[in-house]
Amino acid sequence: MTQPSSTTNSQQDSHLEGNPNLSPIKKPTSRTRDHLANERTYLAWMRTGVALIGFGVLIARLRYLVSPDVPGTGQGWLVGLALCCIGLITVILSTWHYFSVLDAIETDTYEPNRRWVILFSLIVTLLGAGVLYVLFSAPATVKGFGVM
Repeated sequence: MTQPSSTTNSQQDSHLEGNPNLSPIKKPTSRTRDHLANERTYLAWMRTGVALIGFGVLIARLRYLVSPDVPGTGQGWLVGLALCCIGLITVILSTWHYFSVLDAIETDTYEPNRRWVILFSLIVTLLGAGVLYVLFSAPATVKGFGVM
């Protein structure tokens, strides 16, 4: 059987106070959690923006795989350009939103806003429909390859 520890919590805490590297772990405050959540949201929006730019480049480059002799293959770059532009706008707006929420958290005046979420969802839905249109309207033959 083990003997109960003779030191109490207060004795352990006083021992830790002498060494700053061994201080007890503090629980994060609500404000800290809010700032961390804001940063996670910002990083998620940045990943989304980078992904949109990547898809835009991919869609724009697909036109080089399709023979120029095939009709109806010349407009895919417009969807790619639109995706790249929306990706860049997402990066800019997410940075602006991060700092505005940061200030609102600091001044304790934060109010959630649905406007940007609805607008962004509509834009991405329209661009997704454009991507589907480009992919399904493109011919099935690709340079050097048979039917996909």
